[in-house]
Amino acid sequence: MIPSVMRCVVAVGLVVWAVRGFGANISVADFPSVQAALDAHPGRMIEVPSGTYEISEPLHFETNGGGLFGYGTIVQTNPNARIIQIRNASGVRIVNLTLTRPEGRMDCAAEALFAEECGGLEVRGVRVIDNRSQRPTISFERCHESRIQDCAVKNYKALAIDDRTESDLYGYAFHVIDGVGINVSASNGIQILNNQVVDQNLFPTPETKERYRLGTFTEGKKPLKKGRLAPAGEYANNWHQGSAIVVSSPEITSHVLIAGNYIENAAQGIDIHADHVTCAHNVIKYAFIGIKFMHGARNVIISENNLSHNDLWGIVTLPGTLAHPAEAAQEGKPARGPNLTSGNVIANNIFSDFGFGYEYYNWEKGTPVVICLDSGQLPENPVMTDVLIQGNIIYDAGKDQILVEGVPTTVPPRYKYAVYVATNPPPQGLHFANNLFHPGSLGISNVELTP
Repeated sequence: MIPSVMRCVVAVGLVVWAVRGFGANISVADFPSVQAALDAHPGRMIEVPSGTYEISEPLHFETNGGGLFGYGTIVQTNPNARIIQIRNASGVRIVNLTLTRPEGRMDCAAEALFAEECGGLEVRGVRVIDNRSQRPTISFERCHESRIQDCAVKNYKALAIDDRTESDLYGYAFHVIDGVGINVSASNGIQILNNQVVDQNLFPTPETKERYRLGTFTEGKKPLKKGRLAPAGEYANNWHQGSAIVVSSPEITSHVLIAGNYIENAAQGIDIHADHVTCAHNVIKYAFIGIKFMHGARNVIISENNLSHNDLWGIVTLPGTLAHPAEAAQEGKPARGPNLTSGNVIANNIFSDFGFGYEYYNWEKGTPVVICLDSGQLPENPVMTDVLIQGNIIYDAGKDQILVEGVPTTVPPRYKYAVYVATNPPPQGLHFANNLFHPGSLGISNVELTP
């Protein structure tokens, strides 16, 4: 019989052996670099302990499984390189890391975390700070059944040139603020949950606009040749480009859940060009467009979002240039099904403080409206059909008085209409029920809203 004291010693020894043996974490601290640890243990989860780890090339994953976890900070010193790159791999997990760039190199030409041709990815609890780029900060391309959850993206926007000279519809280039916090394209079965996407570096103020000549035309890859969608003159007022969250690739991307996210100081809060999307329980504060869905967005649910301080549109939906009817094969082109903006729901959202954002000065001379149900960008686009609009509140905060130089003051609404419906041609099959719409300066709507 083994004495009790000896049994304890044996047990402790077994635990120590387990921790040091099969149960031990693999740590990057035991390797000359983070990439060396990844190369030595493909398919394994590797710990990045608290501390700072500088890299000059992307950390790359090209095998299934494994990943990085821990509370360390990875600093990419190369402004032309990504921080993490995942290609042709499934089941990779990136958990709780901080990804950033050093002072003087925060403006960059690359994503922070980029994944393509992957499945079952999990990016959770990751903080991405000061990856200021025209490229998206976290980007999934051609991925499926993957998740971006509980992440924080801070200071993602950059000064840039939006070059549209290669497009026959536009044909110009102009100075902009640009940037995307989270991007998903050509992907299916994606969840974007409980993230924070906030920019505290670039604000679209009049001073910023004047200092950087935002909106003015400049040289692009090709000479200026204005297309059908080019503005008059050599200035475009949509110089605040990008979105906090983008889900795109019409006719490819579908079945996406966007829920519980907090967004502040965006150009567009959430931009959807996909089918079968549920966008719910998001908070969007300070964006000139709160939520946009177009280019053939079918069976989309926009529900129970709280949108405040929008300046042009709270929600806008329209067919877009990429919408088209079903087409038979012809002239060497294969047959294709319809790409329609139809069968959608806008329900139980709250809109408040409209026109009290950072960009009202840029849009007040136009037609700012809270819910915009528009026609196609081109005459050949099929009209939008079958939209249910119910249970929404559009609240005129100015009637309750706001402080003007410290004095409570009643101010008129800063939106023309609570709801605008295009008339040339009009959408078909709109259904309104149980909404509370405070009228704008020109009324509740430009048309009669029928059940």
